[in-house]
Amino acid sequence: MISYKVIGVMSGTSLDGIDLAYIHFQKEAQWSFKILEAETIPYAKTLENKLREAIHYEKEKLAECDTSYTKYLAETIQSFIKKHKITEIDAVCSHGHTILHQPENGITYQIGNQEILASLIQQKVVCDFRVQDVKLGGQGAPLVPIGDELLFPEYDYCLNLGGFANVSFHKDGKRIAYDICPVNIVLNKYAKQLGFAYDDKGNLAKSGTYLLALGSELSNIPYYKQQPPKSLGLEWVQKEIFPRLEASRRKEIDLLRTFTDHIALQIARNFKIRTKILVTGGGAYNDYLLAKIKFYKEVNLVKPADELIEYKEAVIFGFLGILRLRDEVNCLKSVTGATKNHSSGKIYNLKVN
Repeated sequence: MISYKVIGVMSGTSLDGIDLAYIHFQKEAQWSFKILEAETIPYAKTLENKLREAIHYEKEKLAECDTSYTKYLAETIQSFIKKHKITEIDAVCSHGHTILHQPENGITYQIGNQEILASLIQQKVVCDFRVQDVKLGGQGAPLVPIGDELLFPEYDYCLNLGGFANVSFHKDGKRIAYDICPVNIVLNKYAKQLGFAYDDKGNLAKSGTYLLALGSELSNIPYYKQQPPKSLGLEWVQKEIFPRLEASRRKEIDLLRTFTDHIALQIARNFKIRTKILVTGGGAYNDYLLAKIKFYKEVNLVKPADELIEYKEAVIFGFLGILRLRDEVNCLKSVTGATKNHSSGKIYNLKVN
């Protein structure tokens, strides 16, 4: 039996914090896993603001931000290891935090992936999973689908509702996956303007009024008609979504309602009727959003245990790291549009002085 114990580390675009999961992976006929410990460390407001603004930084300032974030990440990982008294670690597999994602320009940049991370935490590190794929002509995203394929084969679709909604499914003998639309990266912004960290269960959106003209305008954004492979980033949201919402000059509560309905409609369009869908990510707790998806399409939305809802991406980045250590494919050309399937990620071995 093949066995690995790794720590998966993920920071998403919704900026709610760093997800850490200590997972035991095993392989007999197929891969299986168990989450042994998991925790989210929220960002301090100053760091959250810094990460939000980093997209506008000049090259030198961004490099400084990368170094300071790598050190912060190291402290966070060390604290997690110490707190949970973790002694067996084959590798720490870290996504880093995305600042720039412009695959059409050959650019994707995740901070926190510097080589010093390995020496700071005194562990083998696998990180920086996206860059190689972009160099091979791919989108560098989404990367989770190989995990969906090998860890959750019993579902027709795997839907993640984080900063963005992304979906993964098997079609014509290959895995297909792409970003559908923004979710919490937009919803959290307007919830915060109303004095809440997020829209709990979608109750804010539920109490708002749907703006028909705005909803129609949003549905006509060209991205939704594009064929995959395709992916989204903060830059796209700042260009295509926020200006439209702000230009409407409507109440935040009504913008929340309209955009939540918009998300549900865009997601529902991607499913076949009466299929089984695994739903994870923070948006899985948005009862109003899930109800609207089912209103638009008759499907079976399966919410797993809270642990998997919240830490699936950290689990899968742990898994991507294992595949990289084994030099096995962890990045699928059918998903990203790269010229070939490949094993992506940098391996930093602990240097012994």
